[in-house]
Amino acid sequence: MRLEGQQQREKFRGTYIFRYLSPEVSAKSPGRRNQAAATLFLAGLIVLAVVLRFWRLGDWNFQGTEIFTLKDSRILDHFNPRPLGYLLNHYVVGAFLPLAEFGLRLLPAIFGVLTVPVFYLVCRRLVGTRAALCGALLLAVSPLHVMYSQLARYWSLVFLLSTIYPYAVYLGFRERNRSMLALGVVSGVLAVLAHPVSVLLVGGLGLFLVASLRRRDIARAWDSKAVWRIVVPAMVLITAILVRFLPVLQGWISMHDSIRGYGQFLRPPAVPQGLKPVIYLWIYVESLTVPVVLSAIAGIYWLWQGRDRSLARLLTSLAVFHIGFLTLLTLRTNASQYYLIPAVPVFYLAAGFFVDQLFRMESPLRPRWLLPAIMLVICIAAGAPTLISDARDGRRYDFRSSAHWIATRLDPADIVFSDQPMVTAHYLPQHPVRHLRKNLGLLKDAMGELRQAGRGGALWIVAPAPSHAYRPNLKEGGMIDWIYENCRLRNSIGVGRIDFRQDYLQIYHCPSAKPGATSPAP
Repeated sequence: MRLEGQQQREKFRGTYIFRYLSPEVSAKSPGRRNQAAATLFLAGLIVLAVVLRFWRLGDWNFQGTEIFTLKDSRILDHFNPRPLGYLLNHYVVGAFLPLAEFGLRLLPAIFGVLTVPVFYLVCRRLVGTRAALCGALLLAVSPLHVMYSQLARYWSLVFLLSTIYPYAVYLGFRERNRSMLALGVVSGVLAVLAHPVSVLLVGGLGLFLVASLRRRDIARAWDSKAVWRIVVPAMVLITAILVRFLPVLQGWISMHDSIRGYGQFLRPPAVPQGLKPVIYLWIYVESLTVPVVLSAIAGIYWLWQGRDRSLARLLTSLAVFHIGFLTLLTLRTNASQYYLIPAVPVFYLAAGFFVDQLFRMESPLRPRWLLPAIMLVICIAAGAPTLISDARDGRRYDFRSSAHWIATRLDPADIVFSDQPMVTAHYLPQHPVRHLRKNLGLLKDAMGELRQAGRGGALWIVAPAPSHAYRPNLKEGGMIDWIYENCRLRNSIGVGRIDFRQDYLQIYHCPSAKPGATSPAP
């Protein structure tokens, strides 16, 4: 029996597909003293992650998409394609906390904190302890990940599960570890239930598998029974994905086509179609910060050159397929930056490996740790202005304060227009709120309603203050000119930031009486 088991293992190892998954050089296990130091450092990172992600967690008002979480968590829709987060809010959080600002952000913050040790454990298996600690440090202070963790949406859960499932599947095959493979499958299913965009990582795994095969081995592998035991389930999986998610993608594109130009938010100025992918990628790079992206590219190159070409191929495949698919999709319809989240762990893993290699290389700088320490400081400093600014205003417009300010000045005959109208209506429940769009006719029609009614009244307009060329403004269609002629700026609400994003709201009051007209006698 023992001999038979050994023969089966040898047969499994001889499969042509799996032979390219083995690392060229395995990472050395740290000594007991180094492991204790690593554990202590990781504990410090977890504490730091808790502080950054729970800082003023319930103080921020809701922003546009969080209102959908509030609605879908209170009333469950069994046909929702991303039910996991809503189910957890409804049955877990809702059992002991009200589904308000803090309650809806509690699980995202917890998932954000858990991502740091989980990321470390996964990376340690792939690239070693020190590289995993460097990557975990960059992740813990990442303004992008802190923002995900303070957002009442499902994105921090998607990030957590995407940190596990493609790498667990890879390790399960590479190490012949069925438990790890099962972990990858289960976490992958949960990731897809958290948001369907997570399924794109399966395409990255497929691209990796194809890139790992050599042409001369395909015919030989075709006759292997072990290969067929993998090819057949893989084909079933691909068919299931296409049947399940192609209609979801088609319906999503059709919805955007039918309501083009509509949505909760004022759209930024339109850009030429050919530039959309470029801007889409640049926003992604800026959110990760340029030093982290460049470090990640260097880390993958370093892996490819010597340490572990198989892992370099995996990271490249995951990032290229996921980012490439969504970037090409922008040529057809709008694709949110949030949809790129499943590919983000690739960059922190590769950047951590790059910093680790700086510790190993010969450098004229002394002490030896000075060069990697400088690199870490550069990566952290690039995101520090955004991290500090987000701690001041939560990276959102303060519609709650705006609604409370207007509420004390509203007349029953007044009409309120607002960007993110669902958010303003949530904080201004006693008065209907209309959607502010880049359509001057809507404002003129509303003003005509007030003047025709003859009861006085005024328009109130709540809109983002213009900050830079690619953020929403009211210049299109002559709206701002009409506002300057008919309205008066009454208040500007927001907190100053030290990065280029500014989240001020401007409140305009537009009386219905024509200039020079006298008010009717009481």
